[in-house]
Amino acid sequence: MPVKIRLQRHGKKGKPFYWIVAADARSKRDGKFLEKLGTYNPNVNPASIDLNVDNAVKWLQNGAQPTDTARAILSYKGALLKKHLAGGVKKGALTEEQAEEKFQAWLSEKEGAVTAKKDALAKAEADAKAKALAAEKEVNAKREAEAAEAEAAANAETAAAEASEEVAEGTEEASNEQE
Repeated sequence: MPVKIRLQRHGKKGKPFYWIVAADARSKRDGKFLEKLGTYNPNVNPASIDLNVDNAVKWLQNGAQPTDTARAILSYKGALLKKHLAGGVKKGALTEEQAEEKFQAWLSEKEGAVTAKKDALAKAEADAKAKALAAEKEVNAKREAEAAEAEAAANAETAAAEASEEVAEGTEEASNEQE
């Protein structure tokens, strides 16, 4: 029975969510599987991957073939590296402790890279919000200045109209007095 490590789609339309499973190669994409190894959610940035590395390595050592996407996920989480190190232990090139030490060093380095990416994304989002706020404040300031100008012009027109009315009244009174 050929076994594949592949993604099994769940979630709703437009919002995929995947289970990483070990399944018979002949079974349907979303059908029967042998073991659930983890989950993959591409809807968040960065994508969240939860994987049982030890079970994935066990399936890989027993001959399971990952699909292209599953291979990328297994590589990202270190399952392929752990399988490689286990092969080195089996051949006697390293001890179990050395292999575990190398794997932990790789994991901590990877964790640092992921944390740096999350921080960069958060900083970029904060900068975008700050730029949007500054642009909005600028637009509001222009709008207030235009409103103040319009109000001043309206006040000037009203004052000019009142002044002309007073002048007109003054001339009428003067002409009435002369008669």
